[in-house]
Amino acid sequence: MIHLNITLDERLYKRVKQRAAPKKLSAFIAKALEEKLGPDMAELEAAYRDAAREPWRKTLSEDWAATESEAWPE
Repeated sequence: MIHLNITLDERLYKRVKQRAAPKKLSAFIAKALEEKLGPDMAELEAAYRDAAREPWRKTLSEDWAATESEAWPE
């Protein structure tokens, strides 16, 4: 864990305090940052590797393979 001192506009601080549970301000801010930043590359790569192992994806890929090799009408 890293301890930070941050500065917020007073109006923003009041809005955050209204939405964050008591004693949960740090968790609220951390969650908001995670949502704004999105997953990191290591998370995405792991998720894609896991998804590639799902059997239904191979079947779907095979079903669509025919469209990749057929010529479009002119």
